[in-house]
Amino acid sequence: MARIYVDGKAYCMSESDNLLQACLSFGLNIPYFCWHPILGSLGACRQCAVTQYNSTSDNQGRLIMSCMTPVVDGTIISINDDTSKQFRRSIIELLLINHPHDCPVCEEGGNCHLQDMTVMTGHNFRNYRFSKRTHKNQYLGSFIKHEMNRCIGCYRCVRYYKDYADGTDLDVYGSNNNIYFGRMEDGVLENEHSGNLIEICPTGVFTDKTHSEKYNRKWDMQYAPGICQNCSVGCNISIGERYGEIRRIENRYHENINHYLICDLGRFGYSHTNLRNRPKKPVLSTIKNNLNILSFNQSIEFGINFFQRYKNVIGVGSVRSSIENNFALQELVGKENFSSGMLDKEESCVKLILNTLKNNQLYIPSLKEIESYDTILILGEDLTQTSPRVALAVRQAMKNKSKYLAQLHGIPQWNASALSQIAENYKNSLYIINTHETKLDDIADWCYFSSIDQQVNFASAIAHELDNTLPHISCLDSNLIEKASIIAKEIMLSKKVLIISGSHSFSESIIKASINIAISINRKNINHVGLTFLTSSSNTLGLALIGGFSIETALKKLKKKEADAIIFMEYDLYRYISKHDCDSFFKKNNNIIAIDHQYTKTYKNSGLSLPSLNFTESSGTIVNFEGRAQRFFQVYDPMFYNKKNCLYVSWKWLHFIKSKIDKKEISWLNLDDVISEYSNKYPIFKKIKTVGPSSSFRINGQKIARSPHRSSGRTALRANINVHEPSQPKDIDTMFSFSMEGYNQPNESISHIPFVWFPGWNSPQALNKFQKEIGRKLISGDSGIHLFKDNKKVLDVYFNFFPKNFIKEKYWYVIPYYHIFGNEELTQYSSVIKKNIPLEYVLISEIDGLELGFKKNSIVEFNCLNQDFRLTIRLSKYLTQKQIGLPIGRKGFPISLIGEKIKCLREFIR
Repeated sequence: MARIYVDGKAYCMSESDNLLQACLSFGLNIPYFCWHPILGSLGACRQCAVTQYNSTSDNQGRLIMSCMTPVVDGTIISINDDTSKQFRRSIIELLLINHPHDCPVCEEGGNCHLQDMTVMTGHNFRNYRFSKRTHKNQYLGSFIKHEMNRCIGCYRCVRYYKDYADGTDLDVYGSNNNIYFGRMEDGVLENEHSGNLIEICPTGVFTDKTHSEKYNRKWDMQYAPGICQNCSVGCNISIGERYGEIRRIENRYHENINHYLICDLGRFGYSHTNLRNRPKKPVLSTIKNNLNILSFNQSIEFGINFFQRYKNVIGVGSVRSSIENNFALQELVGKENFSSGMLDKEESCVKLILNTLKNNQLYIPSLKEIESYDTILILGEDLTQTSPRVALAVRQAMKNKSKYLAQLHGIPQWNASALSQIAENYKNSLYIINTHETKLDDIADWCYFSSIDQQVNFASAIAHELDNTLPHISCLDSNLIEKASIIAKEIMLSKKVLIISGSHSFSESIIKASINIAISINRKNINHVGLTFLTSSSNTLGLALIGGFSIETALKKLKKKEADAIIFMEYDLYRYISKHDCDSFFKKNNNIIAIDHQYTKTYKNSGLSLPSLNFTESSGTIVNFEGRAQRFFQVYDPMFYNKKNCLYVSWKWLHFIKSKIDKKEISWLNLDDVISEYSNKYPIFKKIKTVGPSSSFRINGQKIARSPHRSSGRTALRANINVHEPSQPKDIDTMFSFSMEGYNQPNESISHIPFVWFPGWNSPQALNKFQKEIGRKLISGDSGIHLFKDNKKVLDVYFNFFPKNFIKEKYWYVIPYYHIFGNEELTQYSSVIKKNIPLEYVLISEIDGLELGFKKNSIVEFNCLNQDFRLTIRLSKYLTQKQIGLPIGRKGFPISLIGEKIKCLREFIR
């Protein structure tokens, strides 16, 4: 630590920081633009100038850029002297010379870093009276709006997009007074993290186009801390609502998960929550397909009658629903009748992953920790498409060698220019094993593309090279054995090695091979090894901890008359099994209840349909890929806007029915009651009680405000319904209030921040005031808690493999391919996302295409699972012959297709 004197006051600051970052960590306000905690310092904007003095007797001093000046013991600086204040005021005036006078219509108004810094510097009068420079804006897709005339030339956008996220289609052009940040030509930004430009940019050059469609200012929204539900990473998000609609989603800082960034799916994939044709009232479908709308009490009565009529009811849970909802269903139907809803092939993968996590054999790193590994091996996962935020962390891990080399030469890690030059020549090691090419191949040392069986063989060969007690894989050719040996040697020379795999290939063998490699490294005790397993949905692990049998078992029980009815809770059967089997099932069975917040085919075909709340309208708990339980919170109460609707969270529907059946008083009055119940039943969940404050939590007698203190227009929220203002709804489940009344300042007790705002800091940069150290810990610490950290270790056990020789397949073997938009379930209902989902296609190898005489735009047809498919083809250089890639997870492409064999693939002649 170094002692620094700022305006006559002493501070002990970290010598690893620059002066700007260190001063901000102590709450000292220095304006800045080009610097950002994840991008480091460039010294381009000159806005962070302060005066440095040689000694206490020095009255003159000299101007320095605080972002480019290291913290040195004994440094004397002034932030508030006239010289630096005047300089900063002049700099911002220069930056604003060509800036338009459009704050009233700019989407960043009230959420703008440029506005904050202008006020902070005291610049309030323009002297420039000539014509402004203007630029033509570009079309950048349906998510991001481009307004180049607002640019102040801070270079943050290209430094993030090109240098940090490795995007290739956005750059800086021109020179001097004609700098332009954009693409070579109009077009959709291709990077999966392009949406972060909205928050990275300190002005309104890049804005959220989805928010612009129904725009409102920051202070007119109410917020709640949420967890992204689109994959298993569990990124923290801040969700903003107005008039009963979600208007925008922003990143919510979490030091060990998403940090400052989220992917485009998490940022823009929310419009399914705003659909007008969502289920809103309970419906009973009669034998003649007449639809009768029910009241709440009538729905409960029909639910009671359902259980009186059918004595053995199966409940199908959901990987996209909270622990609380799944537990309530299990309590209603009984543990022996509860199904996880997963297919056998997925369930076996998840059980294996869960067993590894629970026994704590190997270290499971957080998302942020992934960036610290110097050798990474990926097996069977297309990270960029299934878990984009993990792919971004892997990209940072590859660049971290430059930080190590910079440290050896005494170069501070905040010196962005020096680090980027070192990183051009020195990278860490990445090896990818997959069925076909991925978007991480550009930074990989070597990639191996083959069938699942061949991938397992190659991974087993690496494990054998690391530990010769494991079987030798003789069926591989000499080149692959040599490559396995090279990778094994690289692994043993590394300080930290990470193995990444998961369930997206639906192969238990791939996961076992990953565990074998990790154990082999771990037994050497010469380097640190981490293991990351990714699953298909946001709460796959949380549901697996509750247990339950597969969906195939559930359907067999019904077929054998071992069960006589079924409940689907936030579950679409058509996503898992073939359309033919689903149609047959619903024709024969009217004994079905469905609970959901989307009009799925399962919901439409059910006898009794109960509308539920989605994740923005309810509170609950989910468990991410590392076993971290995290709480998400209700943003708004939809019943406040329309009392005629009958919308309740799934666990309430289920508990009300159970209470009436058991003739008991309703005991789950709020979320805390549900958590206490399942924590007592499942000891693994006991830690969840500490995940977030209880509903009775108060600070100075106040709940936490969901809205900024300037929230306006509350009397108009329901003016179209009734001019009389009703009282705000009471949130009995959480510690938040549905208003601006409440506590809204940084506090050590608040680990869940609805929105970031601080006096003088209205933009996302206000996050500085919520951190102990800028870019590091929050004042309150990280939210969420690990469920497996304290588990006792068991003996490491190797899995035995019998190598499979390569046999040229007679039939076509179905494998999955993924895209960031479209393969997960809920965003397929969203019109905004549909514009960004590529058309379905068949992926086959170039060799197969040539042999069959297919051309680039050929259309092929085939039959699988009693369904005819007709799709265009896309040829892959690397896909193994006789494999056919399909967009598993999209509508019409159920998960049961994986592993199926197709006899004939023929060209369709139009």
